[in-house]
Amino acid sequence: MQGRQKKIAASRLRRLRRVRRKTRGSAQRVRLTVFRSSKQIYAQAIDDRAGVTVASSSTLGKELRAGLDGNKTDRARKVGEDIAKKLMDKGFGKAVFDRGWYKYHGRVKALAEGARSAGLEM
Repeated sequence: MQGRQKKIAASRLRRLRRVRRKTRGSAQRVRLTVFRSSKQIYAQAIDDRAGVTVASSSTLGKELRAGLDGNKTDRARKVGEDIAKKLMDKGFGKAVFDRGWYKYHGRVKALAEGARSAGLEM
């Protein structure tokens, strides 16, 4: 790695550890984590005590892919609504939002707001 790339990777890792230190999922309150690529967005609900993924959703999901239109921010909002619906169906009404190393802005913010608008308490 080049010098600048090493600094970026190190700062991302520091930010990720800082965020993860504050967010822990439990059986009653799962951790909703986000991964964002250049074209897609993925969300996972994780029970940290049991170490299992409770629900997941992404822009590549079969049930979501057909109804997605608009820009990437609109798609992220739909993914947030979908994961919230899946969690509510499984009996989880609360979640801890884990943004990872991403800033709470743009698509990450839209996903969180979509989940909240669908009834998930964060």
